[in-house]
Amino acid sequence: MLPLPAPSALRRCVDRWAVSPRAMDVVAALSAFGLMVLDVPGLAREDNSLTGITATLVLAAGAATLVLRRRAPWVPFVVAIVLMGWLHELTMIQFALYSLGRFRGRRTAVLATLLYVGAAYAYFNTPGWPARHGATLSDFLSLVVPIGVLAAGVGIAAYRHDLVRALEVQRREAAARQAVQEERISVGRDVHDLVGRELTVLAVRAEVLAVRARGEAHQKAFEELADTARRAHHMLNETLVRRADGGAATPGLEGLAALAEESERLGSPVDVQVAEEAKALSPLRQAAVHRVVRECLTNAAKHAPGLPVSVSITVEGPALRVEVRNPLAQTPPDRAPVSTGTGLFSMEERVTSMGGTLDARREHGAYVVTATLPSGLADR
Repeated sequence: MLPLPAPSALRRCVDRWAVSPRAMDVVAALSAFGLMVLDVPGLAREDNSLTGITATLVLAAGAATLVLRRRAPWVPFVVAIVLMGWLHELTMIQFALYSLGRFRGRRTAVLATLLYVGAAYAYFNTPGWPARHGATLSDFLSLVVPIGVLAAGVGIAAYRHDLVRALEVQRREAAARQAVQEERISVGRDVHDLVGRELTVLAVRAEVLAVRARGEAHQKAFEELADTARRAHHMLNETLVRRADGGAATPGLEGLAALAEESERLGSPVDVQVAEEAKALSPLRQAAVHRVVRECLTNAAKHAPGLPVSVSITVEGPALRVEVRNPLAQTPPDRAPVSTGTGLFSMEERVTSMGGTLDARREHGAYVVTATLPSGLADR
């Protein structure tokens, strides 16, 4: 004998099913059937060759199609049109129009309402249409049109309410993800600032001890300790750069070739010149250079499509200099460029956060963006 489920488990199962979309569809079908059953005595008396039992079965079959109202709402609509012409039943069409408005939106609901009014008008002009639905056209329209418009309108309102609720849920989820991301960024910055400072202090103190121990046996050990602290600081910067884009390594100077190829495919040839000294930059500075060049190439493609772009990356003493230059377009693009207006601000914020400066200007018929920031090579 199979064990019966515990009452609490059965109750939880019933509760979950009761709030499920399938349960709501079944309730809608039963409600429509319950309302239509009230008309069975009158339907049996109509000249349609149906008895009370067969009329009930027909209405039950028609109401059962409302179970498909989410996946195929046109099915109950077509059935409702048939029932309206055959049995002169107007209850089913209200549920069908509501379902189309609720699950397919305004355009579909309006189209279905027009089809419903057109079909009803054709039935009105068909001999045998019951006089209780309107002896004159005005009486008929005052009965049929409000039924369809009201049902479809309520469905559209419910559809928009569902959209607003879904957008609200997405907004809350996005806000939660944003809060988590900001917290991670904050923790990463704190770790970088605190641990980086301690590593710097450790390196300096080890160098001081190495100088004091010059000529002694511990000098080499102190020098190795200072070098280890510097390497650890460098690895910390590299780790933060690799984590900045969700775990993927941020491209450095090696990614400039791919940017140039992509820009050339869009019709703008790019000439990239990278000084040999720049290849020794830290991953953090290489990532900054890559993002500045990427944003400049994007802006050039928007505002000066098809014109050549030159990129120059040089090291001038303790400073790293990035210059991107492109000619100004003689005529504006055919279509206004899509831009949020935050590209230049984003570049400037990234460069200034590393102790550098950014300058964007028009110069001799060209648009020039120059970023200057500490190279960090003198500290190695």
